[in-house]
Amino acid sequence: MRDLIVYTFLTLDGVMQAPGGPEEDPSGDFEHGGWSVGYWDEQIETAMGEPMSKPFDLVLGRETYEIFAAHWPDSDDPGADLLNRATKHVASTTRNELEWENSKLIEGEVPEGVGALKEQDGPELQVHGSANLIQTLLEHGLIDEFRLKIYPLVLGNGKRLFDGTVPAGLELTSSQVSSTGVIMATYRSGADIKYGSFAGD
Repeated sequence: MRDLIVYTFLTLDGVMQAPGGPEEDPSGDFEHGGWSVGYWDEQIETAMGEPMSKPFDLVLGRETYEIFAAHWPDSDDPGADLLNRATKHVASTTRNELEWENSKLIEGEVPEGVGALKEQDGPELQVHGSANLIQTLLEHGLIDEFRLKIYPLVLGNGKRLFDGTVPAGLELTSSQVSSTGVIMATYRSGADIKYGSFAGD
């Protein structure tokens, strides 16, 4: 059994769309692409390298796959070789072929297909971007951990990490704050929601 971990940049109001640039994902007339760039510092750079410091596979939605496949094969970024060599498991109902090396379509329905991947031996499964796919994974309880970078801004519209999700408790296992005010927090799934009341007897 291997963990499925969501790595996400998001705003205080939960938007995760197009943090890296205006051209990244303008769908839905989103006009705020690139909102994370001005907050970059050494702590965030170090945190960005952590997911690639050990073996990993990727689980990607179609749109994120296409964004990555258009960029990483020809990139001279130090992390490009790791991403190119990693196995990419892609959720898509419209593609029959995948050009990026080491890419595979998830077989059957996504919940069952991802569940089967988790049952296999192998490195951790990482989800980057893939806002629509994450909603399906949340609905079916397939996410083991969230590694979030929460930026000190609100945008009001855009694709959100938690969009109509089912109720669930999370356990904070680590956190730190960057010099630019970005909260970097890791949450494990599976905790109970601690209901109660402050009302007097």
